[in-house]
Amino acid sequence: MSEATLVRESTLTCPYCGVAEVETMATDACQYFYECKGCHTLLRPKAGDCCVFCSYGSAPCPPIQASSNAASCRR
Repeated sequence: MSEATLVRESTLTCPYCGVAEVETMATDACQYFYECKGCHTLLRPKAGDCCVFCSYGSAPCPPIQASSNAASCRR
């Protein structure tokens, strides 16, 4: 997948309070922590996922999207 076709925004949904926020993802790195804007819980990736976007987002992170082995995360 080319960088032009990567999804750059993902809606992160907190599993604790349900607050959803649209966030822009970095194209060259995974994000390991995210503080919920509703309940201020520090979200971490689920076991087997590389980042919070792969665990709680509407789209996986760009490194996973670009990977030839997109199954490396649970998506």
